[in-house]
Amino acid sequence: MTKARPRWQRQRDVEVPAPRAGTAPIAVTPTDLDVCLRACAAHSGKLVAGLDRRRTALAEALRHLLAAHATTAPAAPAAAVPLPLIRRSVKSGASTGLVLGDELMDPLLAVGNKALECGYEDETKLALLVADTVLTQRKRSRAGWRLRARVLEAMGSETAAVDAYERYLGLTDDDGFGVAAKAAGLRLGGEIQHELVRRLEDDCPGSREFAARPVIEAWAEGLELHARGDWAGAQPRLVGALLAQTRNGTPVTEIQETASHYLGLAREAHGVVGGGGGTGDPTGPDPLTELTELYAEQRRNRSRGAVADPTFGGVEWITLGEFRNLIAGRSICLVANSQRVGNGSMGAEIDAYDLVVRFNSYKIDPAATGRRTDIHATIHKHSFNWDQRVETRLVFGGVSGGWKQSLRSRLVPGAQTYLGDESLRWPLRDIGRTGSDVWPSIPTTGFNMLWLLDFLDVSPRLDLIGFDFYESGAYRLAGAMKMPITSVHEYTSEKAWVMERAQSVTDARIRLR
Repeated sequence: MTKARPRWQRQRDVEVPAPRAGTAPIAVTPTDLDVCLRACAAHSGKLVAGLDRRRTALAEALRHLLAAHATTAPAAPAAAVPLPLIRRSVKSGASTGLVLGDELMDPLLAVGNKALECGYEDETKLALLVADTVLTQRKRSRAGWRLRARVLEAMGSETAAVDAYERYLGLTDDDGFGVAAKAAGLRLGGEIQHELVRRLEDDCPGSREFAARPVIEAWAEGLELHARGDWAGAQPRLVGALLAQTRNGTPVTEIQETASHYLGLAREAHGVVGGGGGTGDPTGPDPLTELTELYAEQRRNRSRGAVADPTFGGVEWITLGEFRNLIAGRSICLVANSQRVGNGSMGAEIDAYDLVVRFNSYKIDPAATGRRTDIHATIHKHSFNWDQRVETRLVFGGVSGGWKQSLRSRLVPGAQTYLGDESLRWPLRDIGRTGSDVWPSIPTTGFNMLWLLDFLDVSPRLDLIGFDFYESGAYRLAGAMKMPITSVHEYTSEKAWVMERAQSVTDARIRLR
């Protein structure tokens, strides 16, 4: 079937937005595409079959990239062979290396993202190489800047990561990935960390002497003295090691580990058990508890950004059974994010259903799509439309930890009345007990939602509007139109499942009930 392809803009000669005032420019290492491809090929050769699903996914992405490159590599001199994916740029008669073509962009970015998800040092370096390769040729690539920011954040280069996130924000109008909150959280976390370290230095002036010594040496001496029960001697050395780390550009992740270890040793030295207590006046503020609170606060902000309302506006969590009761006896239509909907005129018909379900980065054009959205079903990995007011929001995700983290960082207070709990997190797999042996591909948001409604079977009318499985192309918010139609889904199987159950089919509507 035909899939819509993103139209990557080529604006290589346009300057990227300037970094924030008071910060150094972001140093993108110029990297030729052929150098990156050789590195990918070498890394692919090192990966072996194993139990690590993340490296397995990276291996598949690498195979896809190298296959795309192989099918477009010239078998004759470059001048004689047209290259739609990769071309050689010739200036003044000299080759300047391979030029990144549109169709190779998605496979290359997929490698970078899969490498970053692995979480290992070698793969993180590969992800940075990919980001630098993209940005060497496409200075205004939003996906390139976002990938580079995420890599730098994972490496603990927080200031550079924030700047890269802001470059991304300067190139987009729709912050569907919650980048603004992430950047704000990193900045605030850094400020709180600075306050934590300042408090430690003020409380232990003797630490300044040891801040000039090698970190490992001061830390080892501190641990030894602590083991002997000499906290008075250990504390300045341990704090001094932490001060040295903050002054010599140590990655944030290592600083956090050191601070956490120090606070644990301090609590042990003062006989603190559980969550309270320290030294000083028991009726007044406890310094150790305050330091621990600062540490926890900087971790929270870096993880999710500032949350103005931790209760999310009094949202009501609903279970599978409660969701069933909400939809029972009501007609439902599911509206696809397809050009078939965007080019149509079914808005009034859509709004006539009792419940209107929309997905992910849906776009509203009243005449074509209708106005109402009663249920927003979305994957947890981006923030498109999470600020739009709906009665019910169902957030889908295959991994519980990532799903919970996304809810904490992306949910907008007051934007929903009901929010699906973990019993509604991954319907096909968790409720249907359908494993990858039966359904190998990752189910789409639309299919998870459709499967759930079909499973509950309490709606007298269940219609799909504009579901052509992207044959007509995508119809989304502008910020999401650059997102590729991912290859992890298998639309042919989903279409076959739908057609087996269809009661009637027209160009615009598939009726299941």
